[in-house]
Amino acid sequence: MLEHILTAASLIAQPYVLLVICISALYGLFVGAIPGLTATMATALLVPVTFYMDPVPALAAIVTMEAMAIFAGDIPGALVRIPGTPSSAAYVEESYALTQKGKAGFVLGVDVTVAAIGGMIGSIILISLAPRLAEVAMKFTCFEYFWLACIGLSCSVLVSKRSLLKGLVSLLIGLFLTTVGVSETFGFPRFTFGVTEFLNGFNFIPVMIGMFGVSEVMRNVSSGDLGLTIRSIKMEKIFTGIGSTLRRYKVNIARSGLVGTFVGILPGAGADIAAWIAYALSKKFSKEPEKFGTGHIEGIVDAGTANNAGLGGAWVPALVFGIPGDSITAIVIGVLFMKGLRPGPMIFQQTPEILYAVYLTFILANLVLIPFGVMAIKAGCQMLRIPRNMLMSAILMFCIVGSFAINNTTFDVGIMLATGVLAYFMEANDIPVAPAILGIVLGSLLEDSFMISMIKSNWDVSVFFHRPVSAVLGVVTVILWTSPFIALLRARWRKK
Repeated sequence: MLEHILTAASLIAQPYVLLVICISALYGLFVGAIPGLTATMATALLVPVTFYMDPVPALAAIVTMEAMAIFAGDIPGALVRIPGTPSSAAYVEESYALTQKGKAGFVLGVDVTVAAIGGMIGSIILISLAPRLAEVAMKFTCFEYFWLACIGLSCSVLVSKRSLLKGLVSLLIGLFLTTVGVSETFGFPRFTFGVTEFLNGFNFIPVMIGMFGVSEVMRNVSSGDLGLTIRSIKMEKIFTGIGSTLRRYKVNIARSGLVGTFVGILPGAGADIAAWIAYALSKKFSKEPEKFGTGHIEGIVDAGTANNAGLGGAWVPALVFGIPGDSITAIVIGVLFMKGLRPGPMIFQQTPEILYAVYLTFILANLVLIPFGVMAIKAGCQMLRIPRNMLMSAILMFCIVGSFAINNTTFDVGIMLATGVLAYFMEANDIPVAPAILGIVLGSLLEDSFMISMIKSNWDVSVFFHRPVSAVLGVVTVILWTSPFIALLRARWRKK
């Protein structure tokens, strides 16, 4: 282990990698501080750039960028009551209420501090939990992976903040997109309509860029609000009173760090769900629940810790099982495949130095979050004044160039634009995009595992319950599938 750590440290310590980390930090802070631009979209736009990098700087860029972007979303939330990222929405009212009381600097100082602490908690759990889970996953076969894919897809629907039906519709759209092309099992073309380019299916990266990049551009342009008025705010000393606040809410920080990490481990949950759950628990266990909603720092401490802790948790299923914990790690899995690395338990044996480099990057990113975050806080008002029409034009240009650069074909650009329009209409009808993305990522794993299992067992479905671990995972999946119907029946029974 020591040898792998030293090798990883030497890879991270290279000037080129450190430069990539610094540039990615600035990029993440910039994107996160602009309302309407999400960390997921920033990751999708970063993928074409990582295409020309080695695995370590490519992964380091994504890790650093997402840590910075998730925090930076707090800046517009506190200053103008518009969350920069979805994970900041849980406590935007508290932040803005404190800003109106003249405590903008204090709020953002707490934000950046608890974000770094939460990120470190998530990193430590990732480092300690992932290798042990990988040892268990080494014993998994196609039967277990089928149930894992089912659990991942189910969680992406169940944790959807919108209705279960709309989450299911989004998931089915993603699964349908994975069926286009030649079947790997039987070699039969499906839904190609005579188009030669469809035989290879849809390239994952242009679809991702379209769904997160183009859809955001269309949504911002269609809203007609391409400007943002910022009122001047006098910032007090950022770290005044931080020490006493951390001491007072140390139990909250520990609880929310654990909650955020383990919610992040759930496939499809992500940092925004973790922030909402942590905020709800904070209010439930608070000694002053009546202060919530009026500008109470306790809710900000809890939710701010949880959303960054969830980032490390989301990497656990992505690295161990190849199942994304959120939409960002869904993109990461695509990057790993692009670099010739297959996420799963074997990656811990084949390329351990890259895994340890990811661990060290998580720690380094959360350490530099505070100095970079303070710089972003001081420049927050200026970043928010960038004309939105110029920003959207630049993003669309990067989307087109990035999609073309993958295979140097205009077909990928067309796929990017088409999926962007699809995602825009999905969001316009309140259908979430994240389940569709997870469906695209896990669709092939689900189909391949099922078909291989059926061929092995001569089409005997009961084989999925023969092995102990497979049976347990199968029971968990059945419980997940039936729980909404059971809850509905119980609610109707109580109403009667």
